[in-house]
Amino acid sequence: MKIVVAGGTGLIGTRVVEQLVAGGHDVTAASRARGVNTYTAVGLPDALDGAEVVIDVTNSPYTDYEGAIEFFETSTFNLLTFGRAAGVRHHLALSVVGTQRLAAEEGKYFLAKAQQEELIRESGMAHSIVHSTQFFEFLDSIADFATDGGRIPLTHAFVQPIAADDIAAAVVDAALSGPTNTIVEHAGPEVFRLDELVDQHLRSRHDPREVEVDPLGRYFGAQLAEKDLLPDEGAVLAPTRFDDWLRAGA
Repeated sequence: MKIVVAGGTGLIGTRVVEQLVAGGHDVTAASRARGVNTYTAVGLPDALDGAEVVIDVTNSPYTDYEGAIEFFETSTFNLLTFGRAAGVRHHLALSVVGTQRLAAEEGKYFLAKAQQEELIRESGMAHSIVHSTQFFEFLDSIADFATDGGRIPLTHAFVQPIAADDIAAAVVDAALSGPTNTIVEHAGPEVFRLDELVDQHLRSRHDPREVEVDPLGRYFGAQLAEKDLLPDEGAVLAPTRFDDWLRAGA
């Protein structure tokens, strides 16, 4: 069975490809670095030729609504259209826990993610949507995005982050298990406050920036309620704890 991983050289895509290859599967890592552009469709028909499963772990390089919606709508449309022509039987996309809630709070990036999911649901393709909480590996990006001089004002909302290796394993399992035509949520085993978690992470790296609680702090453009970033009951919980991830030198 041929499996194409769109975004196969990125943070999650690299791990997904490695795990699939280790399992003996025929895998194509499709990315701009490999001559495949899901946005322009350059190289996409050849990459999808003979594929039965497409795993979309691409991400927009833009967090503003206009840039993100342009990327996700075009890339998703191309993957679905060329995938259907190639005979793809399972389209899987990685998305974000709380996308619909965050979109309702006018989080521009999340509005674009919600539209991506809607395109998949309305396509008629057999599909699975994997929702993940924030990755431990994104804590630096969260801090950098919120940095104001030497300060990092952050919301005190709850988070339940997950290791990239764990969500990659969840994506692989979902791809091999067949389409669900629904959303399945995945999260880490522990709940934190976002500001406290980022502060702990920065202290572990001897980063001098100071995290401050901002009651009005936004998360990539979205105004958060306390539990907006948490999964619903019934989410699949991954095994890796934050301290274990830190000790592993991640």
